[in-house]
Amino acid sequence: MTTISPETSPDSRRATRFSVDFETICEFHPNQEMTVRIANISANGMMLADPVDMVKGDRLTFRLPVAGRIEAYLMWSHEGRHGFKFERVIREPDFVAMLDKMNSASRSATN
Repeated sequence: MTTISPETSPDSRRATRFSVDFETICEFHPNQEMTVRIANISANGMMLADPVDMVKGDRLTFRLPVAGRIEAYLMWSHEGRHGFKFERVIREPDFVAMLDKMNSASRSATN
């Protein structure tokens, strides 16, 4: 099982975020895709560190290990970072398994 230190945040968001370095594909219009890098993730949402040309409220569909395709909408953008909230919460067993796969992929990419 993965052991990851959650990021601490002084804000009022309740879900624990986990640092990741995971590249995935997202869909933003019918038949249009782009590759993005996830910097942190929780069961409720995630942050991208890649620049994206979007405005608050825009929706993307992300492809995540274990959780599958999940729609999210842009909540905030600041200095090249972008926070997305998932349309549904990822259940804990699926979230833990997803983190394990993300970390395994990240380790494989660096070896």
